[in-house]
Amino acid sequence: MENRKILKSGEFLVDEVTCQDVFIPEEFNEEQLMIAQTCTDFLEAEVYPNVNQTDTGDRELMKQILKKAGELGLMGIAIPEEYGGFGQSFLTQMLVGEKIGAGYSFSVAFMAHTGIGTLPIMYYGNEDQRQKYVTKLASGELLGAYCLTEPGAGSDANSGKTNAKLSEDGKHYILNGQKMWITNAGFCDTQVVFAKIDRDRVLSAFIVESSMPGVVINPDEHKMGIKGSSTAQIFYNDVKVPVENLIGARGEGFRIALSILHMGRLKLGANVIGASKKAINDSVKYANERKQFGVLISTFGSIKHKLAEQVIRTFASESAVYRVSKDIDDLMVKYKVECQDKGRAAIDAISHYAVEAAILKVYGSEALDYVVDEAVQIHGGMGYSAEMSVDRSYRDSRINRIFEGTNEINRLLVVDTAMKRAMKGDFDLFGEGAKLYENMETITDGKTQGEGYFNEKYRYIRNFKKAILLIMHGASAHFGKSLISEQEVMNNMADMMMETYVSEATALRVQKLEGMKPDITMYKAILDVNIYDAADKIRKAGLDAVNSFATPELAVKLKKVIDLLTSTHGVNIKESRRLIANKLIEDNTYKF
Repeated sequence: MENRKILKSGEFLVDEVTCQDVFIPEEFNEEQLMIAQTCTDFLEAEVYPNVNQTDTGDRELMKQILKKAGELGLMGIAIPEEYGGFGQSFLTQMLVGEKIGAGYSFSVAFMAHTGIGTLPIMYYGNEDQRQKYVTKLASGELLGAYCLTEPGAGSDANSGKTNAKLSEDGKHYILNGQKMWITNAGFCDTQVVFAKIDRDRVLSAFIVESSMPGVVINPDEHKMGIKGSSTAQIFYNDVKVPVENLIGARGEGFRIALSILHMGRLKLGANVIGASKKAINDSVKYANERKQFGVLISTFGSIKHKLAEQVIRTFASESAVYRVSKDIDDLMVKYKVECQDKGRAAIDAISHYAVEAAILKVYGSEALDYVVDEAVQIHGGMGYSAEMSVDRSYRDSRINRIFEGTNEINRLLVVDTAMKRAMKGDFDLFGEGAKLYENMETITDGKTQGEGYFNEKYRYIRNFKKAILLIMHGASAHFGKSLISEQEVMNNMADMMMETYVSEATALRVQKLEGMKPDITMYKAILDVNIYDAADKIRKAGLDAVNSFATPELAVKLKKVIDLLTSTHGVNIKESRRLIANKLIEDNTYKF
């Protein structure tokens, strides 16, 4: 894969790669699989036996479990060796994120510490800050938190009121303000805090130690789910922060916050896969034990439908996660050659894939919500009982659509960021859309005689992309600069883009598996259902958008073309889903 083709963020809309250009999870090497197994073993040994106790809000116990993870080296996966870590690839970091994602509240505490609590200092800090803090965060000696959100500043992070003023002697910043929804607040040693210096328009970032006088941490909030995760408000009352604890340059905080959010979205995309697989395993094990009308409920068609759909959405999401993770890894290598500061090079590579980060976050969190909802349904009345683990899975899942920027914000980002990248000249989005628009009457479905299985699938995906380009061009022409305010239409386009990117990643993975497995019939069934359903969703979103901006005459033309471009061959989805479900039922665990 040395000379593989790598697309820029959002470029998938106008270009394509071959299956040899993508990484798939079946290609993880022995060392990566050993690290993954270590994570799974840790959950079994330390997290699951204590999950009821941590859910009571036992801060000390959660702190102890996190420190044990640090002793094992799990907190240093993303940290370079010179700062006490293992310097693993982004792919490996994402695999760890997936495995830890099955750990309920522990997953939230662990990911907050290793990600947003540590990496702003690693990526943007200077050498002294890295040596003083990152080395201890990597070992678990210190535990970290990230303090951005305020009562009046959620999605609009830059509207925060927390303020820093330089002391008269120039040695400290005097910090005053309030932060809320801070993960790990109850036991963190370090905090990455965002505040405006004097009357600055944008944020700056600081390293604050919880032991500094004037730092007041409230009791934990009572939450719907992730009850074992310490979440509290933090107040800063004339806190004297040494000037050397400013991260990066003055006014760079907003950029740091956005970059770290892109990273958080990507890692949440991996996290939810682990949570999905855990809920699927709980579902199939229960279905293989529970009898009704004298037979196991796993023999019922309705249950098989649910089990198969859980698998399809998880498999598709996983395909997209590792596709972009390899792209990020390769871009990191390139940037590190060009940039002396390896930390900045790493975060710049991650931030580049902002479109895909938002896609993974939204698609993955909504797939997990489906999976856990059906897990409860498969368990029937027992699913509503706190005795069963699916109760916790269901409640814990809900935060993921709010974390790291709400799904509503992220849907807007998917489209807006792709358009901005195109305007910067990264790829020709608008030119391609204009060409299609001008030649609308000549558009065909592109079908050729003797078309092979994968050629057919890629043709569908190319057609989905054409439908997106047509809608983007039409909406942009109609609304102009006010398009960003037409959030319903932006959502339509985002849904079309997400379904297309994930379907393409799934197709590339299944085609690559053809050269690795003797029989991929079952994987083709996953792809068949995925694309069949995606076509319907893309058509609906496309027509909804058309009806929002087109004149009656134009609407007739566009609807006809959208219908053509989202037309797919019929699929026996009953038999396809049964094939998938039967494998899951036979294995009694997720092995896809």
